[in-house]
Amino acid sequence: MRTAPLLSRIVTMLLLLPPAFAGLATGTGTPAHAIAGGQDVISGRYGFAVKLTMTGLPKAGGGRRDSSCSGALIAPRWVITAGHCFKTAKGTRVSRPVARLTTATVGRTDLTGKAGHQVKVVEVHQSPTTDVALAKLAGPVDDVTPVVLSRKAPKVGAIVRLAGFGLTEDGDESTLVTRLQTGQFEVVSRTRAYLGTTGHAPRASTSPCSHDSGGPYFTQRADGRAVLVSVVSHGPSCPHSKVDLSGRIDTIHGWITGIAGEPAPAATTKAPSKPARSPATKAPPGPEQRLVSGPPGAGDTVPRTATVSLVVLAFGGVVAAVLGTRARRRTRRRAAIRRHRRG
Repeated sequence: MRTAPLLSRIVTMLLLLPPAFAGLATGTGTPAHAIAGGQDVISGRYGFAVKLTMTGLPKAGGGRRDSSCSGALIAPRWVITAGHCFKTAKGTRVSRPVARLTTATVGRTDLTGKAGHQVKVVEVHQSPTTDVALAKLAGPVDDVTPVVLSRKAPKVGAIVRLAGFGLTEDGDESTLVTRLQTGQFEVVSRTRAYLGTTGHAPRASTSPCSHDSGGPYFTQRADGRAVLVSVVSHGPSCPHSKVDLSGRIDTIHGWITGIAGEPAPAATTKAPSKPARSPATKAPPGPEQRLVSGPPGAGDTVPRTATVSLVVLAFGGVVAAVLGTRARRRTRRRAAIRRHRRG
């Protein structure tokens, strides 16, 4: 009987499983060189991320153009984004839609699909202190959980995550992504209005690009809810490993809730068919400057822990099965010997 070699092969296979499962647990797929140097987001994750499409923006020299920004749903009828996403042909930020049509795509990880919603933007409010704006939707989005607004800025050295629908390389509009991208960043500076961040993962050059403007930087709570800390404002041409600036949320929390209202205490989602289980306790740049239109957070820990537990249980089951088989064979051999001796 060759139980020992078989057991060795099984152990080797099981030891190779955690890295494969870990890729699924992080909620990201194969690196796709966007946000620049970021990763694809799996369908259904970070549903609060928004793409704002501006059709028919006025051009400085006359005529019209199309553009886009990123953003985040903070309430059923409100999206937060960068203030410079609503500016005139002269570069002046304004509290109104500027394009002939501005549409928010919400809850659609893959823009080529049909999930989520497309809703017209009908109203805009500009923050008086930082590059942040609120866009009101023509109708509510009730089946997507909004991001939570942070009341406290992350400390220098903290790791935050960014999600956006921008370019993979500045100056090349053909690199505009059709799938939500994500990456991790380290907070390296704080002022009253802005957070400074640099790329952390997948690489040091991971950085926001054009059309990532307004994209949400966020952390994750133990219950999995995302907590918005800032939105993309401006920085160097991407990809790069230098500092990008993003508009802080905690310092304008009162202004936001004064317009959009206090967020609901629970997730704003459709009621599930079965009762849900209780969660476990546990200053704006000038018009010519480029406007980019941690270790994993606590929310990433839960799936990895479950995966490890699954692998451990599977390993134990295999070992028990092998040892049980050996014991049964040993018992049968002893019984045969006793019968032979009695005969």
